[in-house]
Amino acid sequence: MSAGLTEVVFATFLVFCRVGGCLMIMPGFSSQRVQPQIRLLIAIAITLAISPLIMPGLTSVVRGASNSANMENIISELLVGGVIGLMGRYFFLALQFAAIALATFIGLSSLPQASPDEVDPAPAFASIITLTATILFFLTEQHLEVIKALVASYSILPVAEGFDVQRSLTQLTRTLGIAFVLALQITAPFIVFSIAVNFMFGLLNKMTPQIQVYFISIPFVSAGGMLFVYFFITEVMRVFTEGFMTWLQRGV
Repeated sequence: MSAGLTEVVFATFLVFCRVGGCLMIMPGFSSQRVQPQIRLLIAIAITLAISPLIMPGLTSVVRGASNSANMENIISELLVGGVIGLMGRYFFLALQFAAIALATFIGLSSLPQASPDEVDPAPAFASIITLTATILFFLTEQHLEVIKALVASYSILPVAEGFDVQRSLTQLTRTLGIAFVLALQITAPFIVFSIAVNFMFGLLNKMTPQIQVYFISIPFVSAGGMLFVYFFITEVMRVFTEGFMTWLQRGV
């Protein structure tokens, strides 16, 4: 094999390391519903699709590099891809946190079930919300924005600079803050509803202590919560989808 062909093959493998590291953690692609063989084929297909766009800058990095430098580049690209995927996953973890909080606010958290995407059990309501977000992830073509973000990451985080730990931690911290602020925006109406209803029934319990207010309040809290879900679920999913799309389009 000629030296030029070897450089092209290794440069393509470096692209695969970043793409594979990202898709291994990125929501949607990393779902347990997707078979590992399919994930591997998707990563290979994306690698071959975007490699011609990045190849001119990569061949100059791998040309004449020692074996230790090549190994450092492989590890660095895996870490860079993993950080990008983890930042995207933060949004879905924040959504899951918000969905579990919503289930608690409207009295639907008493029956946790096995989640198809997570190891820990979660309320069925939270599983429905996260499943809907995953479906919207593909229906709104956010998976294509992930691919665009991967291509753009080579201009922001070039291979020659290696893995910057401090910069990565800063990006992870900032993204975590953005994701949980978004989760707070989603849960805000339900927090207000929960505080108002529990305050009202707390006053009623003080005025009529002989009545079991807790058992009376359960159907009202659940019914009111389901009405809130009926009227606000579309807005909740829209705010989350737009927030995640904005982050993807802004660039990692």
